[in-house]
Amino acid sequence: MNILYSPFKLKNLELKNRFVRSATYDGLADNNNRVSDEQIEFFSNLASGGVGLIITGIGYVHHTSQVSLTANSIDSDEFIPGYQKLTKAVHESGAKIALQLYHGGREARFVKTRNILPLAPSVIENDPYFKETEYREIKDSEIWEIINAFGDGARRAKEAGFDAVQVHGAHAYFISQFLSPFTNRRKDQWGGSLENRLRLHCDIYKDIRKKVGENYPVFIKIGVEDGFSGGLEFKEGKQAAKLLADIGFDSLEISGGIRGKYYEGTEFKPYINSIDKEAYYRSWYQELKNQINVPIMMVGGLRTPALMKEIIENGEADLVSLCRPLIWEPGLINEWKTDEQKKPKCISCNKCFDAIHTGQKLYCRVLEKEQVG
Repeated sequence: MNILYSPFKLKNLELKNRFVRSATYDGLADNNNRVSDEQIEFFSNLASGGVGLIITGIGYVHHTSQVSLTANSIDSDEFIPGYQKLTKAVHESGAKIALQLYHGGREARFVKTRNILPLAPSVIENDPYFKETEYREIKDSEIWEIINAFGDGARRAKEAGFDAVQVHGAHAYFISQFLSPFTNRRKDQWGGSLENRLRLHCDIYKDIRKKVGENYPVFIKIGVEDGFSGGLEFKEGKQAAKLLADIGFDSLEISGGIRGKYYEGTEFKPYINSIDKEAYYRSWYQELKNQINVPIMMVGGLRTPALMKEIIENGEADLVSLCRPLIWEPGLINEWKTDEQKKPKCISCNKCFDAIHTGQKLYCRVLEKEQVG
């Protein structure tokens, strides 16, 4: 049997294969931040297309964390019924599903429409990415409020039928802002040493675990290196990943931290048009895999089944995680099962990501134009 299609167990969660749909914000929630019918169809298509585990994109856990108008919320019990419809549809279509728990931190710019300043570990003088007046430093009491919100979000996800949760600790958002020495200049228990900068991660895990029990799978997406000089370096990010595995997270997905110059300094590497450009975080995984005692999901420009198979067989990762190729071709996993040579239509032009930033929905702009033409 092709190892990519072999079953795998994450804690007590049985997956039918090694393919994970990596979390990506889709912009498909309704204007009340609830699950929409369009969203249910979107994830059902992914499930019937063959992926073993779907991770949804950014369910925000607190009213200060909203990144856009049509982001999904999990900050109240009122959202549970909509998520129950979603998980039921995905399960009926043959996949497992995890909810990604998220806080935007200083990236949560949409909250400014409610006269709320986004929150950050520290306000950075001469910040090259934000004006100093665009966000404020979070108070200690507010940190504990958000930790509690992550735990409550996980409890709601479990009640809604999600098979697991993934904490978003990468890609410039709140948790990665605490890990990075560039964005975290605090002098209290939340800043300074690596241990202090990881305190938020650890306390979020403890609160989640207390509310969902010992047997419920809890994952984390962790940014281990910032996309610019002067930020988090891999030597520290590697230590952070090992510590998070040791405290109890059931699986790690290793990715980038605070974003640098677009696009090379971000997780959205452009134009993955040859196999040598794929798996662009592979060296991190090769260095980390034997030092981490929990399963790892490899993300980062994966496009070729033969390469993914090699990665799993070499023991560099336990699962392979991808998204952009599945935007236009949600059935790609099933197609690869019978035609491993099939090349995805995705060219990683990032026009889908550009559109998301203007408030549009997640879909392939280039191939849509070709279809219309």
